[in-house]
Amino acid sequence: MSANNILIIDDEERLCQLLSRIIALEGFEVFEANNLKTGFKKLKQHDIDVVICDVKLPDGNGVDIVQEIKAKYPLCEVILLTAYGNIPDSVQAIKNGAFDYITKGDDNNRVIPLLYRAINKVQLAKRVSQLEKRIAEKHSFDTIIGKSKSFLSALELGKKVASTDTTVLLLGETGTGKEVFSQAIHEASTRKNKPFVAINCSAFTRELLESEMFGYKTGAFTGATNDKKGLFEEANNGTIFLDEIGEMALELQAKLLRVIETGEFIRVGDSSTTKVNVRIIAATNRDLQKEIETGHFRQDLFYRLSVFQITLPPLRERIVDLELFARYFTTVFSAKTNKRIAGINSEFIEALKKHSWPGNIRELKNIIERSVILSNEDTLTNTLLPYEIQHHSSNRNGTLSAFAMASVEKLHIQKVLNYTKGNKAEASRLLEIGVATLYRKLDEYGLN
Repeated sequence: MSANNILIIDDEERLCQLLSRIIALEGFEVFEANNLKTGFKKLKQHDIDVVICDVKLPDGNGVDIVQEIKAKYPLCEVILLTAYGNIPDSVQAIKNGAFDYITKGDDNNRVIPLLYRAINKVQLAKRVSQLEKRIAEKHSFDTIIGKSKSFLSALELGKKVASTDTTVLLLGETGTGKEVFSQAIHEASTRKNKPFVAINCSAFTRELLESEMFGYKTGAFTGATNDKKGLFEEANNGTIFLDEIGEMALELQAKLLRVIETGEFIRVGDSSTTKVNVRIIAATNRDLQKEIETGHFRQDLFYRLSVFQITLPPLRERIVDLELFARYFTTVFSAKTNKRIAGINSEFIEALKKHSWPGNIRELKNIIERSVILSNEDTLTNTLLPYEIQHHSSNRNGTLSAFAMASVEKLHIQKVLNYTKGNKAEASRLLEIGVATLYRKLDEYGLN
């Protein structure tokens, strides 16, 4: 590991040189400056971890300059030195972000231990920063796999809405990656440095879901021995992802509607309101219009949630992406199991393409993990696949049964496209379906 960089800013040249030698003997790389102007040049030229700065300098005051250093180099720590210590200056220095404030001469024995503590804080901050960067990269739009037209259409919508605070409703079957998509929206938003909190609304009873979402006061129910923040408070100024929103009880839907409209809610057992600023991204695999008709979902809540809808296509409509996912998951699970799997044979891929994928990407991920674990070779072969996938015969892309509804639909779409001379916008109008839906159908039936 490379030595940590220390910058000493002091106009007393002899003291600066002495301190520099003492610190260098500890194995640190030391840079010197006799004024703030030179000090900032050194900060710009080198990755400085800790600045040891005199308070009284020819071109400025060290106490005042701490804020500027922290604003430009937030991971850098500043230790202030003064010949004449006083309490008001030391208090202001700490308020401005200084790591510590010590008196010259009297506290020479404190400098090295103090420096090590500052370095430890810098190293921890750098590790946290790197971790946050990796998390952000992991959840960005750039890392989401897919090149099918139907998926790229959804991706474009996600990128456009991300920079706003608009509520988003993600639609799609279970396992299509709605939570991953919601995290990408959050990471591309102005709230990316604030919390992203996810909750599955189908995983709790009504009472538990209410206390998880909104928190509770001490004594609200048996076992409530302390106040507890809900997930809406945890997500304040950030994003909350409400998965399987269609499973939420009607009473809770009313409370959620109030949060969307006013930004306020009442904790369980409380009498006063709590205010939050949270962006909501909701997701469901249900047809909410049908849920409204049957009285299971509030129409006013639906209108609030569906300001911006994005439909994520199922894997069976993204066959062009299937091999990309398979190879990606193979790489991931090869690393996890310490295996060197270099490839996948064509029979393996063809067998995957014939499967209907009711569990979508999640199902594919599990199958690839299983195949990697079973493999004793450097290539995945179709013999590693579950029996039902190895022997499943799917009627897809030109091999549809003449009696299947899909065959009739494919033929009808082809006739309409012929009639419109390939104009997809006009074809979607005549078919009375959305353009995105038409593209999914074209992908599914191989009509592109």
